[in-house]
Amino acid sequence: MTTSHGESHTLEQRAQPLGLYPHVRVVDGFAFVSGTSSRRPDGSIAGADPDDGGRVRFDVATQTRAVFDNIRDILAAVGAGLEDVVDVTTFLVDMSDFDAYNRAYATVFADISPRPARTTVAVHQLPHPDLRIEVKTVARVPPQSHNQQSHDQQGEERRWR
Repeated sequence: MTTSHGESHTLEQRAQPLGLYPHVRVVDGFAFVSGTSSRRPDGSIAGADPDDGGRVRFDVATQTRAVFDNIRDILAAVGAGLEDVVDVTTFLVDMSDFDAYNRAYATVFADISPRPARTTVAVHQLPHPDLRIEVKTVARVPPQSHNQQSHDQQGEERRWR
């Protein structure tokens, strides 16, 4: 949806938001990506696998890579990429997962320069007990992508919803 306050986009092929918010909002050439997890479109969670005893085994590195795969796809839908990310805010349920997160994060941004600013904070919990990480980002939308989107506003609602 396009308004004078920017464009909000919810992508059908991604896990749907659990509340009343879009995957991404584009305002004045910047894409504000809502908190994103490793949740798949079918509701399952990458990096949270039950063992034979029914306990969930967490792999924070897998969750981290899946989060950034989801963010990459969301940004691509508005004409941006991970190379356009200027700020990353990460929420970890347990700071003992920081090393695994940090190593996976380093692989995501290894070939990107300049790298985005980053903040990592510990939180008590996330919306699902199997989520160990959630990330929100701000990215610059390259001007040609932003201008193309403005010219295609009428088709935009069909494309995003």
